[in-house]
Amino acid sequence: MSGAEGHKRPDAKQPHTRIKICGLRDRATIRAMHGLNVDAIGFLFAQSKRQVSPELASTLIEEVRAWPSASSEGAAPLAVGVFVNADLAELTSTVNTAKLDVVQLHGGETPELCAAVKQELDVQVWKVFPIGRSAEEDALGAEARLLPFQSVVDAVLIDTAGGGTGEVFDWNIIRDYKEAAAKLGVPLYVAGGLHLDNVQQLVHDYRPGGVDVSSGVETDGIKDIEKISTFVRRVLEA
Repeated sequence: MSGAEGHKRPDAKQPHTRIKICGLRDRATIRAMHGLNVDAIGFLFAQSKRQVSPELASTLIEEVRAWPSASSEGAAPLAVGVFVNADLAELTSTVNTAKLDVVQLHGGETPELCAAVKQELDVQVWKVFPIGRSAEEDALGAEARLLPFQSVVDAVLIDTAGGGTGEVFDWNIIRDYKEAAAKLGVPLYVAGGLHLDNVQQLVHDYRPGGVDVSSGVETDGIKDIEKISTFVRRVLEA
């Protein structure tokens, strides 16, 4: 199946699990994805084999902005920049160069930094919380970890500690984080080891606000449009 064929979303009035495809690095893949019901495209600015420069991201985001208006509920996907412990100056420079819609923070960023980013850069802020990084954090509990970020983030994402590992964490913890995110009034995205053979079970059993995938839709480290298309279809059919 080609990306151009796309998939019809359920009734837009019904809640659905949003889809973020992360780690894009070339215009051809993004162009092939046009027509798919994808809600967000992620670009990595932290050190990674998928890292892109702000200048390259700017050209890739032009391709995202050209997304057919019939997809993603009538709007182009959000352009999400992924950072780890970047300071406000770096975030400002990258947002201004790449024209990002969302700043996704994967490190030890404080609520104060999140608030400054929202206020000064006029973008959404998504905060990532690693699962399984330390017994202390896991013992702290979902609500205690998320509560300090109330009113300064637009979404919460949980991922296997280390990020980009392709490993799955214990999904039993999802309900606690989903409930804690709801108290903040924001959606919960789930990442970490998602792929074609497990995402449907995740969505069916836990109904997260969104799913985030990168390596799970790659072949030999390269984004695979057939896998991306299948991943999208399986989320929507769950």
